Amino acid sequence: MTNPADLTKPASEQVAFARVGRSFYPGILVLFTTVLIISNITATKGVAFLGDSEFAVGPLQILPIITDGGFFLFPLAYILGDVLSEVYGFAATRRAVLFGFGAVALSALCFWITWSLPAAEFYEHQESFEAVLGVVPRMLLAGLAGYLVGQLLNSYVLVWIKKRTKEKHLWARLIGSTVVGEFADTLIFCAIAAGAIGISTWSDFANYVVVGFLWKTLVEIVVLPLTYRVIAYVKKHEPSYGDRVEA
Repeated sequence: MTNPADLTKPASEQVAFARVGRSFYPGILVLFTTVLIISNITATKGVAFLGDSEFAVGPLQILPIITDGGFFLFPLAYILGDVLSEVYGFAATRRAVLFGFGAVALSALCFWITWSLPAAEFYEHQESFEAVLGVVPRMLLAGLAGYLVGQLLNSYVLVWIKKRTKEKHLWARLIGSTVVGEFADTLIFCAIAAGAIGISTWSDFANYVVVGFLWKTLVEIVVLPLTYRVIAYVKKHEPSYGDRVEA
């Protein structure tokens, strides 16, 4: 509450603050960026379910499921991207994607600088630090390239479908954009990163791509009811929704 006495003071002597808007956009942007940074770190670990080699179950040969440590979190980035695209449009989502790109690049730079600094005599975990957070140029390139192309395609396709369906058939644009964006992201990331995490055969590479794509897409389909609710809530409580129309 403003003190009436402050109004009589010169502007240079008044205490001034900026007003925080009521938009959900900044909060979604922060969560979106956080998910990207964490996912890029956890993705440096190769993960195999059902063992390291194929085995038989009756007449069937079961291959191990190969993926990376970011498999459980990264789909959330696309769910948040869907919310941004559906509510705020392509331009605002592109801005969020570029912010995320910058944040991931900055985090990688900071990890590299920290890893390069000389370790103190009492610090015994230099090799462990390097193994987990040391910047692997190939992994960084894979993450940034896949993310940038996949997220922009995801947003573009969603908005393109929305311009034709208006507010109807939300499921169609959520699933359609996910299929296009996730496939491009997964293919680009796996093609660049496969060698860095030890994948050396075509069968393992195909497994890596297919499992990654199907898993991420399936997760988004399973949580579709939750995505619906989040989008409906943000639309209802976003004061500016409907004020702007993208060409």
